[in-house]
Amino acid sequence: MKGLKFILAGLLFGVVMAKSEAISWYRIQEMFRFQSFHMYGIIGTAVILGIILVYLIKKFKIRDFHGNPIIFQDKDTSWPRYIIGGSIFGLGWALTGACPGPMFVNIGYGYWSMILVILGSLIGTYLYGLIKNKLPH
Repeated sequence: MKGLKFILAGLLFGVVMAKSEAISWYRIQEMFRFQSFHMYGIIGTAVILGIILVYLIKKFKIRDFHGNPIIFQDKDTSWPRYIIGGSIFGLGWALTGACPGPMFVNIGYGYWSMILVILGSLIGTYLYGLIKNKLPH
């Protein structure tokens, strides 16, 4: 039962995503059409919570489950790559109505069409792996 904590975390994630309506195609479309604050509120809450948790990890030098220090490395600040990558991700999100986490939650919810979205994501990830050394990073 070594992976039980991951199964429980996944179940909790799925319940939170479903109850907050973050898996709803309609909520995601409202967000991309700037018709509702709902999804922006969820994303903003996650960002603020992430900032607080990273601050606490750094301040109290919290370690991971194996006792290793958690180290944050500086990122490349070349903004064009983030604009291009974010645009591609956002277009996929807008077209499918789901980002990677909710895709699996939607299957659990019974939306079987998400299998096609996951298949497309896996193919895209595989193709990226094939050409990543030829791309400017």
